[in-house]
Amino acid sequence: MLGFAQEIAARATLRLFARIVPPERVTTEELLDEHPELSEVVTEDVDVAGPHGSVPVRLYRRRSVPPRVGFVWVHGGAFIFGDLDFPEAHWVSLALAARGISVASVDYRKARGKTRFPAMSDDVLAAWNWVSQHPERLGVEAQNLHLGGASAGANLSTGVAKRLRNSADASPASLVLAYPLAHYALPTLSAELQEALTRNPPPFRFTPGVVAAINLNWAGRARSQDPIAFPALGSLDAMPPTLILNAESDELRSSGEDLGRLLSDAGSEVVVETAPATFHGFLANPALDAATTGLDRITRWLDAR
Repeated sequence: MLGFAQEIAARATLRLFARIVPPERVTTEELLDEHPELSEVVTEDVDVAGPHGSVPVRLYRRRSVPPRVGFVWVHGGAFIFGDLDFPEAHWVSLALAARGISVASVDYRKARGKTRFPAMSDDVLAAWNWVSQHPERLGVEAQNLHLGGASAGANLSTGVAKRLRNSADASPASLVLAYPLAHYALPTLSAELQEALTRNPPPFRFTPGVVAAINLNWAGRARSQDPIAFPALGSLDAMPPTLILNAESDELRSSGEDLGRLLSDAGSEVVVETAPATFHGFLANPALDAATTGLDRITRWLDAR
């Protein structure tokens, strides 16, 4: 556990991280220019009531085409940035909806000021429960609703799935986790992962200091063993079927791989895949072939269920 001086240093690291990894912005018009098929998607913004106030949710459906499944999707952003216009939210949702998958994209409170866990988890849980109680808004049956997210959003989605196991609320038909952060401290990096990081150096690194800063900022030291804040901890029995899609050159790949092993050991159906020649956050870059390939893989997973 970090001492006080280390905690101060970690928070300074987080401030630096937030400056060098800003969320990219791509307008809807720019997306339509590059991907005209997205013009078939219609959107609707709704505010869902949550325990800490309203939760912004954006619904995506392809015009005049009955959806095959519904998907509640949660963007990443180190728990400190990102919103419904962030490409990892907006482009991913548009692209999946154009493929015939209705999407409810969820925003959540960020770890700024005094806002900390469990506020973000509560927001995602409130959004999930609203969608599962109103599946007709996505044009699907409640049993055809899936849950997923990227990075911080993958953490929140996994934690919410664990919360739903112990409640009377509907659980997701499956989980989709893109480059998740599921641990308070990352597992030891494999030799293969260390070689990938050297062979294809990422534009930014999730060093132990950066990971500590992110986790201290959003959850705090007192929550370091909380199995919802860090869902690789605690029981993973009775979890939904799970697809984990990691980036090849990404320290957080160690978290995704270990989470997959733990889910398998607990008896869950889990598939862990690594997207070659990718960095953390590749789904947030519509210009990358790997992003389109990743969404194709997610689509096949959801269709198979």
